[in-house]
Amino acid sequence: MENRKTIDWLLFLTTLIIVLFGFVMVYSSSYPDGYYNFQGNGFFFLKKQIIAGVLGFVAMIVTSFIDYRIYRKLNKIFLGVILLAGFSLFTAAGTTANGAQRWVSIGALSIQPSDIIKVTAIVYMAYFLEKNNDFIKKFGRGYIPVLAMIGMFAGIIVIQNDLSTSFVLALTLGVMYLCAGANILHVFLTIMIGASGIAYFIVNEPFRKLRLISFLDPFEYKLSIGWQVVQSIYALGTGGLFGLGLGKSRQKFFYIPESYNDFIFSIIGEELGFIGCFIVILFYIVIIWRGFRIAINANDLFGSFLAVGITALIGIQALVHIAVVTSSMPPTGIALPFISAGGTSLMIFMAAMGILLNISKNSI
Repeated sequence: MENRKTIDWLLFLTTLIIVLFGFVMVYSSSYPDGYYNFQGNGFFFLKKQIIAGVLGFVAMIVTSFIDYRIYRKLNKIFLGVILLAGFSLFTAAGTTANGAQRWVSIGALSIQPSDIIKVTAIVYMAYFLEKNNDFIKKFGRGYIPVLAMIGMFAGIIVIQNDLSTSFVLALTLGVMYLCAGANILHVFLTIMIGASGIAYFIVNEPFRKLRLISFLDPFEYKLSIGWQVVQSIYALGTGGLFGLGLGKSRQKFFYIPESYNDFIFSIIGEELGFIGCFIVILFYIVIIWRGFRIAINANDLFGSFLAVGITALIGIQALVHIAVVTSSMPPTGIALPFISAGGTSLMIFMAAMGILLNISKNSI
């Protein structure tokens, strides 16, 4: 009998609301930058975000109608996409900004391959975990291949000088592995290996060491390496309980670099206060709740693991962004899902939500 279930409408509506809220906050936080750096065009970043949002909405609708099980058959293509996206940065199309080579330029279009790699890696991992589920607890046939895949996928992003994104992806894939029934000792071993790898990349990169130093005491270095974090704390503190009011942020006037991206949550806190931040976090909690509910009710293991991966990616990336903005972890550049300015990120996340919605439509 044909499955006539509908999509998870609460998840769908929550996603639309948080994307629309993102438009408002991108406009508010980017207006000074757009006005002073793009010939008086305060709408510069908003226009780009709306275009990406419309394209993302189309992608979400399309992927919500595509049976997610088809991705299982395309696993080798997804693996190829991961490798192609990673190494495309080292072709003539690869561009460098802020000391990192993380973008590929095709005409006027700039794409961040790491956003593509994150979702395609989740799809491939879901396929592997389903196919090898009987061996997940085995060291040789389960743990070693999973560890190798996490290392390879995260490593492709690390060579782009993007440790924060590779950390988010590795943690996401680790959550998928844990939910697949991993041996808890193997999980602890993976954490130790991951922590050692992070320590290595921090120690061997001067700018990462400076970020760690500034995290330990940002106010000691408030005029240099601790500037961004201190300004973020000022923004959150100034916002108080109810905020200064929408559009009334002071820190967005070039006190916080790229306040519309890596530190947009601090502008939310300044303008909308603790209440505004709390509501945003509630929206992410709803997405995580519905995502894991879909994973539990999925028709097969592939759908379950895929739903876990997409949900974990959104939750972990949001958590890392908020932790950085509140100085709960060393400063790094990571976008707030669905809200931060960034066309590739928004489109990819919305397309991934379409996949999640399709899994919900085909769930038990």
